[in-house]
Amino acid sequence: MSSPSLVSESVTNGQRKRFSSGSPDCPHLHKKICRQTDMMESQKLANFSVAPNGVNKSSVLGKKQGAEKKVLAIKNFKVHNQPAVDHIAESWRFLREAVVAIQESRKLRDNLTQEDLYRYVDNLITQRPPALLYADLRDLTEQHIKSRLNQFLSATSDRLTFLRQLNDCWTHHCHQMKMVCNIFLALDRGYVLQNAQVSSIWDMGLELFRKHILEEVVVENRCVDGLLMMIEKERSGETIDRSLVKSLLRMLSSLQVYHKVFENKFLVATEQLYLREGQRLTQDRDVPQYLLHVDKRLTEENNRVLHYLDMSTKRQLIYCVEKQLLSEHKSLLLQKGLDSLLDQNRRHDLSLLYNLFSRIKGGLEDLCTQFNAYIKSYECFSSSDKFVLALKEAFEHFINQRLNKPAELIAKFVDSKLRAGNKEATEDELERLLDKIMVLFRFIHGKDVFEAFYKKDLAKRLLVGKSASVDAEKSMLSKLKQECGPGFTSKLEGMFKDMELSKDIMLAFKQNSHVSSTPMELNVNILTMGYWPNYPVMEVNMPPEMVNYQQIFTKFYLAKHCNRKLQWQPTLGHCVLKAAFPHGPKELQVSLFQALVLLLFNKADVLSLAEISSGTNIEDGELRRTLQSLACGKARVLQKSPRSKDVHDEDKFHYNKEFTNQLFRIRINQIQMKETSEEQQQTEERVFQDRQYQIDAAIVRIMKMRKVLPHNLLITELFNQLKFPVKPADLKKRIESLIDRDYMERDKDNPNTYNYVA
Repeated sequence: MSSPSLVSESVTNGQRKRFSSGSPDCPHLHKKICRQTDMMESQKLANFSVAPNGVNKSSVLGKKQGAEKKVLAIKNFKVHNQPAVDHIAESWRFLREAVVAIQESRKLRDNLTQEDLYRYVDNLITQRPPALLYADLRDLTEQHIKSRLNQFLSATSDRLTFLRQLNDCWTHHCHQMKMVCNIFLALDRGYVLQNAQVSSIWDMGLELFRKHILEEVVVENRCVDGLLMMIEKERSGETIDRSLVKSLLRMLSSLQVYHKVFENKFLVATEQLYLREGQRLTQDRDVPQYLLHVDKRLTEENNRVLHYLDMSTKRQLIYCVEKQLLSEHKSLLLQKGLDSLLDQNRRHDLSLLYNLFSRIKGGLEDLCTQFNAYIKSYECFSSSDKFVLALKEAFEHFINQRLNKPAELIAKFVDSKLRAGNKEATEDELERLLDKIMVLFRFIHGKDVFEAFYKKDLAKRLLVGKSASVDAEKSMLSKLKQECGPGFTSKLEGMFKDMELSKDIMLAFKQNSHVSSTPMELNVNILTMGYWPNYPVMEVNMPPEMVNYQQIFTKFYLAKHCNRKLQWQPTLGHCVLKAAFPHGPKELQVSLFQALVLLLFNKADVLSLAEISSGTNIEDGELRRTLQSLACGKARVLQKSPRSKDVHDEDKFHYNKEFTNQLFRIRINQIQMKETSEEQQQTEERVFQDRQYQIDAAIVRIMKMRKVLPHNLLITELFNQLKFPVKPADLKKRIESLIDRDYMERDKDNPNTYNYVA
């Protein structure tokens, strides 16, 4: 592969500096406009008397006799009278008076508006350093907050009254600071934002409130103790003012002291409460009542988080409840109540027990152990066939609650154990595991679903060379044959026969004289179409060397086997490519599709998605998966730009000249073993289609024997003959389909009876 020349393009984003202009109502700016207006006054009056069309308005008006002569004049725009602020001290006096009025909840002077105050702030910023104005405002705010502290130090009221006073002080403080922030907006924008070390006016107000009010030991303790008292009352069943608690907890969060002064004490109080409660109720109540109480407590604590507690407290709070009410008593609860719940078949309580124990560490393991002991205690019934049969029927009902899914999952589990690279078990351990799997297999319905998924996975293991052991594969096959009969495994056995015959054919082919001249090795598997899963026919563009090799093999095979047709299937083909990277040569074990993509980069260093698609002719979805494995996986022999996990239409792919790996042979074709959602859907549809054929065949077979049969008896016969779960509605649809195709007909006298049509 050639080394690519990378072209990088950088775009510099120009940044335009913004400037904030002064207010249009600024006094000095207005004076400048007024002077310009006075200088042009006479010109404006003279020019306005002439209309745009050149007609003199005064002469037109004068034509009327006795009419009073009117003169139209333009006067300067009237502006509001501004207070005469000539000195800095007088400007601050107006602002100080306004701030004090806000703090004391008084009205401003009648001739002083908020716009006037805003202009005073703007003037002070331009006439002296803004830091001085900020310091004056801070001192004024601090003085007011200090004056509010005495009411809390001298108060002898109860906790609830104290909390309400503190909440009123907090809400008034927030309201006042909002108004002050509006007045001093220019100071916030012009000074605070340009100095990172200076707090905003709002944050300054919070800092002073925290420092002089809440950090006072008396205030802090009475506040936290009052909140804990109210929460304890609510836990005991009393109604409290939740809005008050929520407001005060939001205050603690806003002042950034929630975790420091409240949360730790709250969690300690919660732990002590539920410790005492758990010890008391496990003795006083039976297990079902106790479980309901625990579930109620968990719901209540979740609601507290939603209504007034901080969300960061939720995890520790719920853990505390689960620990004190469940974890500390799980052994006692299981010994005291599980057997009785099972004996009485109390499903709702058992479900609640399972859900609660799934929340705690080791809960399900202990529950499983206790349940196992309960089952073993009934071994005395093992000599009775009725009890053994009842146990099997119960387990069969349980495992088939989800239609078709258990069969699919068991097939996938077997695939994971028989696939190469499974180092979890020795051959003997694997054999014992397969025996246990067969025990489960006996209980599942819909064994055709298992066969479909097992067949698909077995084909991948054989064709891609990912089978861990041929002996283990044949052992599993013999177990399935013994369990389900030779008809169930005939196609699976045919797959193994094809693989063995392919080895003999390739041995004879390599001894052919025409093969020695080819520069590559080829291995072909000849598959009988009826044995293997159906693969989509796909014509891809392959290099001339591969095409030539295919033609040589086709001539060789057809010369030995007349009247046969070969159809090449590239879907599960795989290759070994020798790659020359700047950091050393490598061997890449890739799929055929991956090989076709990589070979294109021998002629170009950079290719787009459209160019790769036209060069390989691989189906779009499969091509995107292939490129994703080459450019976004662990071994990135290609680079994609722009970088992302998904492949888009505008992406470009580059040869990765910096590729390195510790291994000499690198596997990149794991993508072939992964099951896509399309493959799973196709397998399910194939099972559904096969079931329809089986239902049709069963209906025709029954009707051919009986000739005439009522509907209910036909349905009963079908349930007895079919080996997979089916609904009556599905059977009715197949009956209607056969009637439409003239295999059977309804009786003219009785519509619920069917007649066979010979």
